[in-house]
Amino acid sequence: MTGDLFDASAIDGAVRVALSEDAVLLRGRALPVAEALLSAIRTVADAAPFRRMVTPGGFQMSVAMTNCGSAGWMTDRKGYRYTADDPQTGAPWPAMPAVFLNLADAAAAEAGFPGFVPDACLINRYEPGARLSLHQDKDERDYAHPIVSVSLGLPATFQFGGPNRADPVAKVPLTHGDVVVWGGAARLHHHGVLTLRNGEHPATGRTRFNLTLRRAM
Repeated sequence: MTGDLFDASAIDGAVRVALSEDAVLLRGRALPVAEALLSAIRTVADAAPFRRMVTPGGFQMSVAMTNCGSAGWMTDRKGYRYTADDPQTGAPWPAMPAVFLNLADAAAAEAGFPGFVPDACLINRYEPGARLSLHQDKDERDYAHPIVSVSLGLPATFQFGGPNRADPVAKVPLTHGDVVVWGGAARLHHHGVLTLRNGEHPATGRTRFNLTLRRAM
């Protein structure tokens, strides 16, 4: 895997970029519902505030996180896992907003994965200087389901590699409204986000939000 982007084509006016087998970037796919997504993020965060979690190794993450859906991803000194309740509030994670579900279903279908119904959405909040190192999403029960990742706010550089950490990594620029979907042969490919650069976005200020929608249970 080399270069920045691969094959691109236009479908119904939108740009569809193939990153690898079973991995697709849908440029601007979330723009029609971006305001509704941001409003829903605020509602979720009111009930389950953003927090910087600690890894099993004791390092505090630079990205602030919260969750919605029937399962929420978390990390602490005990390990990585999904929980039904928010350990910070003791209450169940907020319900998945309909706008999240509808976008995930439509984007997954356009990428070749029809019938996707996520039960977990990890919401990441990046501020300048935050980053997410290369990793695999492998805490889910069944890898048969794809992952849908939605970018909002400041632009970022997404890293997309292969099943082995030493595989070549593509650097993919993402902007407000972009959606990346991967599953099938690409489901366990490594991915991450390079350090977020300083900037100002009219919709989010000095912030980037990312929604990662998964079928966890």
